[in-house]
Amino acid sequence: MGRTNDKSIKDAIEQMLKVYKLKRKFDETSLVVAWPEMMGKAIGNRTKDIFIRNRKLFIRIESAVIKNELVMMRTNIIEKMNERAGSSVIDEIIFL
Repeated sequence: MGRTNDKSIKDAIEQMLKVYKLKRKFDETSLVVAWPEMMGKAIGNRTKDIFIRNRKLFIRIESAVIKNELVMMRTNIIEKMNERAGSSVIDEIIFL
């Protein structure tokens, strides 16, 4: 016998993030954490700093060759990350 107002934990957390306006920050943090998994071990190991501010992804890469490759793949990376987040979280990538 379930109650009529029972919610799954997932629904309750999503509602809490929405009410406290934390969803965007949660999505941003999830993308930063997922960066090595999404881009592969080689890129993940050479990423020295990564953060999101004002819908811009800032990345510091220690390898000039990898940095150049990522610059050319910029739009694909943005699409891939927004797809993973389920919404438009990143508009631009800036390489430091």
